Amino acid sequence: MPFSAILFIIFLSIFDISLCGDRDKPALITYPDVALNYVSCFQGLLFCPEAASLMLRNFCIYHIDAPGHELGADVISSDEPLLCVDDLADQVAEVLDFFGLREVMCMGVTAGAYILTLFAMKYKERVLGLILVSPICKGPSWTEWIYNKVLMNLLYFYGMCGLLKECLLQRYFSKELRCSIEGSESEVILTCRRLLDERQSLNVMRFLQAVNARRDLSEGLKNLQCKTLIFVGESSPFHAESIHMSTKMDSKICALVEVEACGSLVTEEHPNSMIVPIECFLMGFGFHRQPHFASSSSNGSSPASPSNHSIMSPELLSQESLRIKLKPIRTRVHVET
Repeated sequence: MPFSAILFIIFLSIFDISLCGDRDKPALITYPDVALNYVSCFQGLLFCPEAASLMLRNFCIYHIDAPGHELGADVISSDEPLLCVDDLADQVAEVLDFFGLREVMCMGVTAGAYILTLFAMKYKERVLGLILVSPICKGPSWTEWIYNKVLMNLLYFYGMCGLLKECLLQRYFSKELRCSIEGSESEVILTCRRLLDERQSLNVMRFLQAVNARRDLSEGLKNLQCKTLIFVGESSPFHAESIHMSTKMDSKICALVEVEACGSLVTEEHPNSMIVPIECFLMGFGFHRQPHFASSSSNGSSPASPSNHSIMSPELLSQESLRIKLKPIRTRVHVET
């Protein structure tokens, strides 16, 4: 069996990237939110059997972490220059060049979604499509800017302290998940707390600095031609901005899925709600799930089954093409008048 056909995982510290899958397959790039890496940001989605069969059947997944956010990372030297969001977007292009990739599918969460959107704007010919989770596209408001400054001070003086973790958990998850009726935290929250303890606080601070200095991409979104699927949790602090982003893009190439009772990190809080929209989205590119998964759910026993729904056009999702009424998702389609 040729080496390139073997399913494998490798870690390349030079790019803070983890590789999973058959490199002969098309590439899917992921980029997580602030203080997260690919494990804490995407494992919930990729551990779903339906999602795993869909993703690994069709893609080799290239998980890009922000500098210093990879597993076992050391503190980045203070001699290293600070990075801006443009530098981070250009690093994505360097990863593609390193692996000889021409076109990729991209999936990013909040700050990671911003980086991949900027990458798509700067390197239009290299992006097949975007899957964005609770994305941001505007420059920070004064409220967010000051709030992020407070977080950076906490990171600098106190590290990954309890207060800082509470602030980050509010960024990621809904109040319903964080404050369960039983009084005990869910496994998702406990796992995220543990993984946050592994982050180097000064590395997180550097990434947050870059995100806090971002510029408004709203006008450039009008010229973005790649098909885009946006998920946003209704309880996300970035809910309004994600909807704003969807309205700025051409409604023919952008679909919005709002997830009820969910925060920003839909990939961990309600990953099952993403499967049908993602599968329908990828069908427009000619990607399909493994047949035995599709047939096993055709009897309707699985809420994630797409078997009773069809894509009317390979262009993108629409309310008519999805034909789904699933909790906890609601699809909103913006039509220009």
